[in-house]
Amino acid sequence: MTRRPGAAIAALGVAAALLLGGCTATASGSTNDKPVRGGDLVFARATGVTSLDTTTVHNNVSIFTAEQLMETLFTVSDDGKDIEPWLATGYEISDDELTYSVTLRDDVEFSNGQKMTAEDVKFSIDQDTKTADTGWGYINEAIKEVSVVDDLTVEFELKYVSTPFLAVLTMFSNQIVPKDYAGKSADEFYENPIGTGPFVLDEWKKGQYFKVVRNENYWQTDKPYLDSVQWNVVADVNTRKLQLQGGQVQIDVQPDWSNFDSLSETPGIVTKAFESTLLSDIAFNQEREPFNDVHVRRAIAYAIDREALVDAVLFGHGTPANSLIAPGTPYYDKNVEGPSFDLEKAKKELAKSEYPDGFSTTLLISSGNTEKSSTAQIIQAALKKVGIDVEITPLGPTAAHQAMLSMDYDMTLSGWTMDIPDPDQWTTFAVDPAGGSNSDNTGYNNPEVIAINDKAKQESDPKKRAELYSELQQITGDDAFLAYLYYSPYGFALSEKVKGFHVTPLGNYHLEDVYLSE
Repeated sequence: MTRRPGAAIAALGVAAALLLGGCTATASGSTNDKPVRGGDLVFARATGVTSLDTTTVHNNVSIFTAEQLMETLFTVSDDGKDIEPWLATGYEISDDELTYSVTLRDDVEFSNGQKMTAEDVKFSIDQDTKTADTGWGYINEAIKEVSVVDDLTVEFELKYVSTPFLAVLTMFSNQIVPKDYAGKSADEFYENPIGTGPFVLDEWKKGQYFKVVRNENYWQTDKPYLDSVQWNVVADVNTRKLQLQGGQVQIDVQPDWSNFDSLSETPGIVTKAFESTLLSDIAFNQEREPFNDVHVRRAIAYAIDREALVDAVLFGHGTPANSLIAPGTPYYDKNVEGPSFDLEKAKKELAKSEYPDGFSTTLLISSGNTEKSSTAQIIQAALKKVGIDVEITPLGPTAAHQAMLSMDYDMTLSGWTMDIPDPDQWTTFAVDPAGGSNSDNTGYNNPEVIAINDKAKQESDPKKRAELYSELQQITGDDAFLAYLYYSPYGFALSEKVKGFHVTPLGNYHLEDVYLSE
């Protein structure tokens, strides 16, 4: 994808600097062909948008869609490792690293034609921060105050030195919206938000489809190329495949891995496995017995053959997981020894527990998802070998997600994709009960791990941060609050007419750069 000239900010060890301009990056899959203006792009995906309020929504489908309507001050590079100016042109940082002065672009308008100013930025960041107990506001915990210096300058005063701070400003929950929601209530606003993004909402039939059209006031005046984008909800994976092959849609989101390689051999269709930061795991509800027993959790973690899962479920498109942090995320430690397949260790751990003879439990999964269904069946068979009887409980994707959020489950198949190029967002969400989700909706609470995580976010020395995150990865693995399963890429199948489509390791994409060849 091509963006405006400028420089990228290294995500790790960011030094005091003033960066001017936008950014330049080239999307994988793009060509030297001249982009064609016009055309309607249609996606097929398993679930639909539930909310556009990115300060509180907790599902990627909604988030990645909302990012086409609303934007942040900074964004991430195509490889997911660097931070680049977006609605901002750059920043200055004080000698004590407690004050950031961010300069805004002077050519940005909201989709209603209203000019974006520092007042809008302050309002937006403050609104996100207020959701600390209900949404993503914990991500802004380092911010003491946001001040308007002038129309194009915003000042952030921090409570403490925060190494992830610039990465935090790339977070979707910190997208910029008009001050006071342009005179609407928050609920009214997010039914049809006004943003600075390349598209505006045209029609939203919940549970059926979501359609956007070109924002004629977009600050990148030559973009977007497409007239419209529509995401259709098609729960059945085979139906999505047939619609792609039949030309009704141009992009199939997450095709079944069993069909992935054969789809690439279909004339007119290409498949892409984009590098990801995706971790798949089993989450345990530690507020229910027997999962408050670490030996039970370890027994389950040791009983699972991850290599077999990668072969049988992903058809080789993935690797066994050893850590809370995925490869591609800063400070991932490949040498961390998370529980790996060992039936004898599994039996010994269960023997140490209060349930040496085993027990019965349930595993919640989203229905209509072949990957999750296959994974659940393999786990069910594996745990039976150590005396644990598992009943697989499928629910619709929305109901399953809500059950996890309300912790109405025993075990569930879960996962995480990074949203910023720094581990802090995920580690705080995962291990800190105050991090917006009661430790990834598991109830996990280890004061030692919380203290390490707090220290890591305030440590500016990359070497010391690495040591802290390695320690955190080892302890959380030993605690088995999640049973890590595998790391997998983002799979997409698309028409060869789709050009410029790239997915970052964080899972998001810039559709303003996409066009359809003639």
